Amino acid sequence: MSSSEPVVPKPGDLLAAMPFAAGLGIELHEATGERAVGSLAWSRDLCTAGGALHGGVMMALADSVGAVCAYLNLPEGASGTSTVESKTNFLRAVTSGHVHATARPLHLGGTLLVVQTDLRDDRDRLVGQTTQTQIVLRRNTD
Repeated sequence: MSSSEPVVPKPGDLLAAMPFAAGLGIELHEATGERAVGSLAWSRDLCTAGGALHGGVMMALADSVGAVCAYLNLPEGASGTSTVESKTNFLRAVTSGHVHATARPLHLGGTLLVVQTDLRDDRDRLVGQTTQTQIVLRRNTD
């Protein structure tokens, strides 16, 4: 690797920077600028009525994996991102197994990054889709 190539953090290091995601049990399996992949195991503690995984938990998975994808696409001089908008469509309940999240960039601008995250169950059925807008944060130079 030449010195001009960016150093891509390991998935475990990225997850360690997100204590909320780690506390939920989110696992990060792959993290590149082209896509980030993570998962979360169904747990009764994370459910709503009827044993369905809570929508907020699935949104947290999508937001966390999407944030990793956005972070790995930061423009030069940026210090981080923050979610400014997130929209999720839930398509079916998850009552067992895992939810698998795959995030991909839709727009990579200097001020805003837009990421789409597909949520799938263990049978590879689409259970939800999140589109989020992340604002690019810059270090204060004052």
